[in-house]
Amino acid sequence: MVFSSTIFLCVYLPLVLLGYYICPKKGRNLFLLIASLVFYAWGEPKYVFLMIFSILVNYIFGRLMDKHRENKKRLKLMLVLSVVIDIGLLSVFKYTDFIITNVNAIFGANFDLLNIALPIGISFYTFQAMSYTIDVYRNDVRVQKNLIDFGMYITMFPQLIAGPIVRYADVQDQLAERSVTTADFSEGIMRFVVGLGKKVLLANQMGAVWSDIYALGGDVSALMAWTGAIAYTFQIYFDFSGYSDMAIGLGRMFGFKFPENFRYPYQSVSITDFWRRWHITLSTWFKEYLYIPLGGNRRGLARQALNLLIVWSLTGFWHGAGWNFVMWGLYYFVILFIEKLFLLKALDKLPKFFRHVYALLLIIIGWVIFASDDVSVLLPYLGSMFGANGAIGGMDVYTLLTKAVLLIICCIASTELPKKLFLSAAGAMNEKAAFTLKSVLTIALLALSMILLIGDSYNPFLYFRF
Repeated sequence: MVFSSTIFLCVYLPLVLLGYYICPKKGRNLFLLIASLVFYAWGEPKYVFLMIFSILVNYIFGRLMDKHRENKKRLKLMLVLSVVIDIGLLSVFKYTDFIITNVNAIFGANFDLLNIALPIGISFYTFQAMSYTIDVYRNDVRVQKNLIDFGMYITMFPQLIAGPIVRYADVQDQLAERSVTTADFSEGIMRFVVGLGKKVLLANQMGAVWSDIYALGGDVSALMAWTGAIAYTFQIYFDFSGYSDMAIGLGRMFGFKFPENFRYPYQSVSITDFWRRWHITLSTWFKEYLYIPLGGNRRGLARQALNLLIVWSLTGFWHGAGWNFVMWGLYYFVILFIEKLFLLKALDKLPKFFRHVYALLLIIIGWVIFASDDVSVLLPYLGSMFGANGAIGGMDVYTLLTKAVLLIICCIASTELPKKLFLSAAGAMNEKAAFTLKSVLTIALLALSMILLIGDSYNPFLYFRF
């Protein structure tokens, strides 16, 4: 089930909210667990059992680690087994056919592909489960003895499919006790509607521009190639940050406060800055559970380079079983390591505008690599971006002008400017007038989004496939 669908907005969400608030407080976690399993089963009925298996495995190992805490060898064994099972499940379903394809290509073998469908959201809920068992091992969180509460933590439908990646430490207290004020609920609705607007009004429109241009492969001018690349840059931001906004808003409606996942990443002044602003919960996960345990930057330059290489190779591979994702991860490894060596200091001496341009150019090129699952198309397309087919084609200016208003809106919407303008306007009003303004804008945005949704077909979020 997709948040940006009429069945979710008009049937599922109202029924779940009604049922949740009718339930006694002690039964709400069970109700949310069942509702979340129904949500997942709507699109992936056969893989509900895989998720339940993951819940049971990590719950049991969490209890075992708590039981054997004084026995360090057994404690470590429990952690290793839980991580191996989690990574094993993820690898089987996500990477088996990729491995078979490459073995066939390299060794001339003829192994049949298994054609295993990727369970939606498996990368996200697997990382959440692993964060729990690792934190229990470290004694950073209390072990969860209530299977219902733990199952609800793994399956919470607001962030189940595409994050944010909510670590157990973020919500362990909220699982036991939470409350929702009228202000929380209204803020949740408004945040959800903003995310819906990002997805329906901006991401989907930019996606159409990118698809039309990318379908031409390398047979486009530099102007069109850059237009397509910029369109995808906006599409993936508004699509993914829109989902995160909707997830965070839904969480607020049920009393949860999920971590932020984006902080205006296209305002970055370096790639290092970008990765502090983009998919923050994933970056934090890799930092806390891989980069720092490997030694981080504490063991000399060579070891730091190796640690970064491991982290960014796996970051790329986490996103998907394709060489474009591996290339994308390595691309950022090289840039980030160069920035750490000397480039950040050099950039600090430049005016902020030039640092923005530097970061955006590299980000846009990175998204082209990310989006190009066919490497044979990627290289010609990159060539077109740098003038291999000329600077401007015959109809390019007209085509660009037809998209100009939408591109300008996306430029503005990806910055803090709309928020600052609203806060400035609201600051000049009394509290009641400010709330009325916010409500009117929210209703207008919802109405416009619904108008587009009614005539739209199935439009899943990009990160569903990761």
